[in-house]
Amino acid sequence: MNQNIVAIIWDFDKTLVDGYMQKPIFEEYGINESDFWKEVNSLPGIYEKQRIKVNKDTIYLNHFITCVNQGIFKGLNNNKLREFGQKLNFYPGIPDIFIKLSKIIEDNEHFQEFNIQLEHYIVSTGLTEVIKGSVINEHIKSIWGCEFIEAPIKSSLHIKEYKSECKETENIISQIAFSIDNTSKTRAIFEINKGANIYPEIDVNSKMKFEDRRVPIEQMIYVADGPSDVPAFSVIKKNGGKTFAIYPKGDKKAFKQVNKLISDSRIDMFAEADYNEGTTTYMWLAEQVASIAEMIYGKNKEAISRSVSKAPSHITD
Repeated sequence: MNQNIVAIIWDFDKTLVDGYMQKPIFEEYGINESDFWKEVNSLPGIYEKQRIKVNKDTIYLNHFITCVNQGIFKGLNNNKLREFGQKLNFYPGIPDIFIKLSKIIEDNEHFQEFNIQLEHYIVSTGLTEVIKGSVINEHIKSIWGCEFIEAPIKSSLHIKEYKSECKETENIISQIAFSIDNTSKTRAIFEINKGANIYPEIDVNSKMKFEDRRVPIEQMIYVADGPSDVPAFSVIKKNGGKTFAIYPKGDKKAFKQVNKLISDSRIDMFAEADYNEGTTTYMWLAEQVASIAEMIYGKNKEAISRSVSKAPSHITD
């Protein structure tokens, strides 16, 4: 399998956007953002008293559906989620950096000799439809995020004594289709690694030789905002990839968090959330993209050299 891919895997909330992607939804419906998240954060404790264990990363999805059913997020559906994606406040330099980093490889003749490419991926505990509606969608190869079902398939099951009469519901989000938490982000990394997102016939749990994997982890860069991404940081770093953390300019608490990540050897570098050309963030990412591309180029050259036998020469006494 062709392994000439450099992959940047981006977190989303507080990494590419300033804050959480759900902010435009709260603004539209007149909900205090802080109050919503406080309510969500209280849910695990409430449900644990009922002896129900919940996933703290994704319980907010259930609460979104609760709010829809109560009329708080009246009429919220996937089309509206995409529309909210157009209202996101991205950090400076987004989406230009996606184009500029790709051009580092595209404009280099010897990288193109082996068709080396840069691919961008989003792996987020946020909402896929919001991301798809944003300005970065056209630059992204694949997205891993949380998704809702609007119209569940009716069951044909029934019993003799009673047959349920299912009523048609309006076009609103009503069930969780897919969720990803901070630990399962590592599964997404291995799906990218093996090419399961490109080739559906590949099972991410199947054993696969290194040379058959589409994107070796050592050719990946993972960019995120903090401690919740430690599982993903660890997988990338211990397998030879590069890790980078972002923090908002002037945010002392966020700075301390990412500074601890580097002292704990979780990440290779961190900088302020500004992706404009000339910033530390831009220069570091550009340097890593070029460095990994050079490594791939060198591997290809070496492979050619090994495959070409030494030319015959005259035998001398």
